[in-house]
Amino acid sequence: MQKKYSLKQVLITIIVLFSLVSCNKSDDVLEKEIIKPAVKKIEFGFKYSDFNVVQDTIKKGDTFGTIIENQNIGNKKVYDIIKKVKDTFDVRIIRINKPYTLLRSKNKTNKLQVFVYQPDAMNYYVVDLRDTAVVVYKKTKPITIKTRTIGGLLKGSLSETLEGANVEGALASKISKIYAWSIDFFKLKKGDRFAITFTERYINDTIYDGVDSLKAAFFEYKGKIIYAFPYAQNPSSNKIEYYDEEGKTLKNFFLKTPIKFSRISSRFSTNRFHPVQQRWKAHKGTDYAAPYGTPITTTAAGTIEQTGFTAGNGNFVKVKHNGTYSTQYLHMSRILVRRGQHVNQGQVIGRVGSTGLATGPHVCYRFWKNGVQVDALRLKLPNGEPMSGRNKDQFLKVITPLKWQLDSVSNL
Repeated sequence: MQKKYSLKQVLITIIVLFSLVSCNKSDDVLEKEIIKPAVKKIEFGFKYSDFNVVQDTIKKGDTFGTIIENQNIGNKKVYDIIKKVKDTFDVRIIRINKPYTLLRSKNKTNKLQVFVYQPDAMNYYVVDLRDTAVVVYKKTKPITIKTRTIGGLLKGSLSETLEGANVEGALASKISKIYAWSIDFFKLKKGDRFAITFTERYINDTIYDGVDSLKAAFFEYKGKIIYAFPYAQNPSSNKIEYYDEEGKTLKNFFLKTPIKFSRISSRFSTNRFHPVQQRWKAHKGTDYAAPYGTPITTTAAGTIEQTGFTAGNGNFVKVKHNGTYSTQYLHMSRILVRRGQHVNQGQVIGRVGSTGLATGPHVCYRFWKNGVQVDALRLKLPNGEPMSGRNKDQFLKVITPLKWQLDSVSNL
């Protein structure tokens, strides 16, 4: 006789069968997760899964000797190890807060196999104790150079804009030096256009290690676009100068100001009311106000012609640049050069002060042309070395893709 089943029994049977299938699938998934191989980390050339790994930093009072003598190093003696490694690894270079790694055996002895010390992000020392003879060597992690281009509108100062784009602050300093002869960065305005192509270093292709070099840039300054492209006219000397898109040098014979990040507090005038002497007289210089102690740099290379002190000028330095031009820097708190000394463009020659007839800290910058004091801000100053004809065609060829990249990110 055929057995009859109720509808309720049929439904129960279907639910049980579905649950069994589902459980089998879950077991399959779980089994796959269990047997999935673990990621094997390799660093310093060692597979971490082969060792018991201890990572730490140097503490106050730590030495290479005290660190390894607290480990099981077998029959080896600390003194003997230090003696063997000294030609490659000077154990005295160990510094507080620098990282080190101990690789120890995975058996019961937990014996120290390898000691690794990292003095900086790029380099590391390995002391390998696995064999009878101690092996020590220094290695440098591989560096990858990556190129990045940013651009658009300034969102504030150059430093603020770069910070907003997660760019190392050192690039702002580098750019300000390159454009020192053509742009006063305090006069750049929010909304001015800019674009920068630069390279950055990465250790092991992942760890950021800072800006490497500037490949190209432009800034909008007083309505004009000023480009900068590095180029070595003489490849054998590898001397890099910066040129605009026409091959004209950005480097003028004179810097625009003797102080970075300053403001003009008084201009050259044939008739100015003197704030100390309380009378009208000529002011044959340009005053740059800045905090006390700010570095004062010579605006061009030359020879120190005079240093000294007078009641009016305070501490001062005068530099002779050639047979035509001389400059003078007044009211210093300190003089850092001596008469007859040669100085390079941008070299610090003193510190801002308020010596002599001065109401506050500033430097009075005076400029002579053919023995006559003139207004440096109105003077058309000579440029640096122009690009030679034989290099210009090659230069223009090199910068074409760089310029296109800059223009494309700023919609020029």
